Amino acid sequence: MQLVIIGTLDGQIGAASQIAIKRGAKVQQADTSEAGLELLRKGGADLVMIDVKLDVDAFMSCLETERINVPVVACGVSNDTQAAVRAVRAGAKEYVPLPPDPELIAAVLEAVSEEQHALIYRDPKMAQTVTMADQIAPSEASVLVTGPSGTGKEVLAQYLHSKSKRKDHRFVAVNCAAIPENLLESELFGHEKGAFTGAVARRIGKFEEADGGTLLLDEISEMDVRLQSKLLRVLQERELDRIGSNKSIKVNVRIIATSNRNMEQAVKDGQFREDLYFRLNVINLRIPSLAERPGDILPLAEHFAIKFADANDVPHKKLSDDAVAKLVAYPWPGNVRELENTMHRSILLASGDEIDAAAILLTSQDATDGAPMGSNQDSEAGQHLVGRTVAEVERELIIDTVQHCFGNRTHAATILGISIRTLRNKLKQYGSEGFNVPSPGDSPQAGA
Repeated sequence: MQLVIIGTLDGQIGAASQIAIKRGAKVQQADTSEAGLELLRKGGADLVMIDVKLDVDAFMSCLETERINVPVVACGVSNDTQAAVRAVRAGAKEYVPLPPDPELIAAVLEAVSEEQHALIYRDPKMAQTVTMADQIAPSEASVLVTGPSGTGKEVLAQYLHSKSKRKDHRFVAVNCAAIPENLLESELFGHEKGAFTGAVARRIGKFEEADGGTLLLDEISEMDVRLQSKLLRVLQERELDRIGSNKSIKVNVRIIATSNRNMEQAVKDGQFREDLYFRLNVINLRIPSLAERPGDILPLAEHFAIKFADANDVPHKKLSDDAVAKLVAYPWPGNVRELENTMHRSILLASGDEIDAAAILLTSQDATDGAPMGSNQDSEAGQHLVGRTVAEVERELIIDTVQHCFGNRTHAATILGISIRTLRNKLKQYGSEGFNVPSPGDSPQAGA
């Protein structure tokens, strides 16, 4: 793990660094936010710890502007609780008080380590996929991981890296579908200062960050064909040119790519280069949908129940028999990702000693009052959206989710799959437009 510490931490840098190093982390330190950003531009990191005395909000804004995705933990020796609150509101994952407690630092490091991406399975179909992954992980072969959205393709990619000969080097992921076409080239290959508008400093790309390790090209089927040719050259020649530079740079990475599409059909349709497909598809690992591996539903549900109970500082609760029956009977169109969100909601809503069926809110079933999917009520639910703008539907979804979470912004943002900053901006906008926005602590009926 690569850790970057930003700030002087009033002399506590040495102690924090030594604890992290003993836990296996490689540590770099910068006194200022700008110096810290320069370290991230040059080599990235798995985690940043920043002193709350610095302008954490401005630092987080710079990360967003430069598309540097890294978890940030705020820390400090003062008793200024407001500074800690401001840092978390700015986007920091946690606040760690100093002097550093070894167990607390260890817990923070563990939260961003491979253990956060545990591969949970029990079904024989998934076991077959994992067995094949174990066989090919030590090789240098490129791997194409396919399967429906939400099945855990990135988790399997991380598992492959952890079992490979490159496990002591970086695992770097880039989502090809989430980055605009005109920025993806810079994200992958890096750029020189002034290479284009917004290139405020030299920045290395994901290939260089992953040098010696593994690079995950997530949803590669969404990459523009023109960029595919440049990617093919890097894979063949094992060298690249940063944007704005004529100097070639050697790179040594293992490629794992993922896609939820039929890649062979994409090749036939001219949407994906055949030569690149064959270069990537040396070995194909297909992850079955959750409906195809029902034996994984309960192990995953129990895993997520513990995970979110710990995250929300609530007691661990077992699933009731009725809750189990409800989970097993559901088809899980959103796969593991939907199950994860469902269990997060259940932890927040369960009021007794168990997680009962009432706390298991299943999108397709509950939206239709239990009617079978494909019934007339499904059609009526769809017709309820016809004629409405996307903005209206989004506003209703966001406000309802916040109400559902008793006004808790953090929980609502997690369920919605958006950042806490985006959620707060949306709620501020809705409030200024005259809509009733639930306050923290409101009941689900508040403002209805």
